[in-house]
Amino acid sequence: MATENKKPNKPLHKIRLGAIQADIWEQVPEKGQPFLTVSFTRSYKNNSDEWKNGHSFSQEHLDTLRDVTLEAKEWMRQHPLSKATAA
Repeated sequence: MATENKKPNKPLHKIRLGAIQADIWEQVPEKGQPFLTVSFTRSYKNNSDEWKNGHSFSQEHLDTLRDVTLEAKEWMRQHPLSKATAA
């Protein structure tokens, strides 16, 4: 599905708990109504002591990932997009 970028490529909202972050994005398709999506990242330091972001989660991260997911779901529920948002 092709999307049209009318806004800068920045998330509408970010939620962070510890090393886990959810980015909530507005997707604007060429046809149809805009909708929200969410992506998750985990921050960590590599062997060179540089901060990196990953997209995999170990068992120790799952409780925090669940909590961030629930917060993202609630934010998305409270901020529904409408046709007026896309204009």
